[in-house]
Amino acid sequence: MNPRYIDAIIDLAYGGLIFASVVLIVVEGTRVGLALGLGVLVSYALHVIWKMARFDPEWMTREMEETVEEAVEQTVGEQVDTVQQQIETVDERIDRRPREDEIENLLEETVADEPAGGEDETGDATR
Repeated sequence: MNPRYIDAIIDLAYGGLIFASVVLIVVEGTRVGLALGLGVLVSYALHVIWKMARFDPEWMTREMEETVEEAVEQTVGEQVDTVQQQIETVDERIDRRPREDEIENLLEETVADEPAGGEDETGDATR
């Protein structure tokens, strides 16, 4: 028998069991129907995992790779943004500092503005 037919029959059986659990909820009460329904859903999830692994053995590997890639991209992106902000802050601090040529000009102006001969601004000799 073709495995696809068997899978189709199994899927229909799970559907029938889910329908039976809904009927039990209506007829018998919530406890019995919910217990059957939860059991059917858990076993169906296991069946889907088994079926995916059988038809495409690499699907779990691909899913994990994609999840890890997304997490790494997000984490690295956040870290790069943080580092870039720190670099911009350092650049701003560097731009605020006077450059060497500005300091030399200020020193030259200060020396040129001082009166010659050691006199202060009032004309008195300094000691």
